[in-house]
Amino acid sequence: MRCPYCRHADSRVVDSREADDGQLIRRRRSCPECGKRFTTVEEAVLAVVKRSGVTEPFSRTKIMSGVRKACQGRPVDEDAIAVLAQKVEETVRAKGAAEIPSHEVGLAILVPLRELDQVAYLRFASVYKSFDSLDEFEKEIAELREARDARIARDAVAREAGPAARR
Repeated sequence: MRCPYCRHADSRVVDSREADDGQLIRRRRSCPECGKRFTTVEEAVLAVVKRSGVTEPFSRTKIMSGVRKACQGRPVDEDAIAVLAQKVEETVRAKGAAEIPSHEVGLAILVPLRELDQVAYLRFASVYKSFDSLDEFEKEIAELREARDARIARDAVAREAGPAARR
């Protein structure tokens, strides 16, 4: 790393720390030539490949904007949207690829959005999956109902088993 003060071609790392939930690395550096110290910030770049083939940097803000539109008029607060966007970014980064198709980003949004708000999920899914008929909405609603009924049945079984079964 070149020194920003004297432009010497080399510097020594004095300290390294993670920042922003491990997404960034801050490094304190020292220049052996002039002796001054400076800080650098490193971030792993994640690129999203759009359907058109255009590549753009991953943007948590863009995720939040799309989810916010789906949640418009719903009882979903901004913190929940921010947490969802963070989950999406963590899911996408966990794949370990430097580039990820936009389709996979959309899939990563659907799962936590379904848990957050089912109406917002339907809104987002209808655009993302390009619903063109009522049948597609009805099919998605039926799947939501099946998942809800399975969850209710699972919770009832857990309640009937009582505290002894949970130990």
